[in-house]
Amino acid sequence: MRLLPSRSGLAALAAGLLAAPGQAPWGLWPLTILGLGWAFWLAARAPSPRAAMGRMMLTGLGHFAPVMLWIVEPFFVDAASTGWMAPFALALMAGGMALFWALPAWLASRTTLRPTARVWRIALAILVFEDIRGLLFTGFPWALSGHIWVGTPVDQLASLGGPLLLSALTLGLSAALAVAALRWQQSRRLLAGLAAGVAALSLAGGWLWGQNRLAQPLPEGPGVTLRLVQANIPQDQKWQRDLVRPFFERHLDLSAASSDTPPDLVIWPETAVPFLLNNPGDGLLMVAEAAQVPTVIGIQRETYDGGISRYYNSLALIDASGEVGQVYDKHHLVPFGEYIPVIGDWAAEQGWGGLAARMLAGYSPGPGPALMDLGPAGRALPVICYEAVFPRDLRTEERPDWILQATNDAWFGHRIGPFQHFAQARLRAIELGLPLARAANTGISAMIDARGRVTAQLGLDQMGALDVALPGALPPTPYARWGDAPWHLLLALAGLMLAYAATRRGKGNGQRH
Repeated sequence: MRLLPSRSGLAALAAGLLAAPGQAPWGLWPLTILGLGWAFWLAARAPSPRAAMGRMMLTGLGHFAPVMLWIVEPFFVDAASTGWMAPFALALMAGGMALFWALPAWLASRTTLRPTARVWRIALAILVFEDIRGLLFTGFPWALSGHIWVGTPVDQLASLGGPLLLSALTLGLSAALAVAALRWQQSRRLLAGLAAGVAALSLAGGWLWGQNRLAQPLPEGPGVTLRLVQANIPQDQKWQRDLVRPFFERHLDLSAASSDTPPDLVIWPETAVPFLLNNPGDGLLMVAEAAQVPTVIGIQRETYDGGISRYYNSLALIDASGEVGQVYDKHHLVPFGEYIPVIGDWAAEQGWGGLAARMLAGYSPGPGPALMDLGPAGRALPVICYEAVFPRDLRTEERPDWILQATNDAWFGHRIGPFQHFAQARLRAIELGLPLARAANTGISAMIDARGRVTAQLGLDQMGALDVALPGALPPTPYARWGDAPWHLLLALAGLMLAYAATRRGKGNGQRH
């Protein structure tokens, strides 16, 4: 019995490692194209569907282990209690996400095809499974293959077709590279050059289109100034009894900072205050006195339902007199972080709230996306932390003027997670054509314009208050109008065709022609 991967298996693992640096914070997107192209070449030449699946599984492990390394960070906030879980969490996360590459390779390899045709089927099947990954078990569309384009002109294509269009480009370029290599091996140099040329033209076309879009002027902003508060509080100290008051006062001091242009609205990060909204004491009045203008604060609140205390991760608008205005409750919660799936109520009764709700009994979901009327600052779509990962959660019947994200990325550590989360926030702005203001506890707090460009930011692990002008919004983009619905339809049909073809495998299945 072989305990170590074969040479082909090691090559597949190396291909995944090569592809990883395309994701944030590295942004080396050519390596992802090369790595995935190599992986497709290996999978297409596998002697059986099982071998193709094994090779893409190793590619996925090599890719997702470094990309998702930040997943261990929450377990070290209380290392004595939960640190032992960290390696298991990484293994399960990397392995689970790798399955979304391995299963498509198996499915696409079950028919008798030339390796060049199999490459295209594998790429298409992976795109189908990326769509599924964003939906299954509440979804987890993190580190999609299309995310490598954030920060390049190509990311503007998201305004047309969202992250799946970017993924289609990534997978298509990688497949073309693999096909070119296969044709070259067959001494069919003209066809190899044709595949490489089509890939180059596709990339150049997307790049030039994006550059042209970025060169167009934005509509004038509404003349609103926002103050983004970044208190930079380490997660392992956030709820220590002797530090709770000083940390709250730090938020107050940053809100009260003088400036030449007083802000119209102050925004605090997620769970920024140490008291509950329904039991604030004099806390809200202190917020109002410090800021002197309306302030959106990240806060937790409690309700009672059938004898069970329910807690919500919320944003509340506090006016200049300390009165509570509109309240938004986070509705897309982090599984195992903010609640325990399936057994939520029973887990709450046992006091099992999840890593991000240790001080409480776990969170309950709010009713769904809703706009907040912020007076002179317009109507904003609030999203709390993890919700910004899901494009579908930002599409509402009424179009907002801008997007407001409050987050606490201290959970994600200091190296990888916060940068990936920030990149996805930029993508949401591009998709909807709306500016996005981001207040993050430890960073990155920023103002992002309607084309995803950062107009101002506070870096990671910095303390400060950032006064920014709210940029103008664009008209609704095609993606804002249609969302992922066309993709769901097309990829569902593609998935059915792949599944049907897999059931009609021929005698020569798995043999190279």
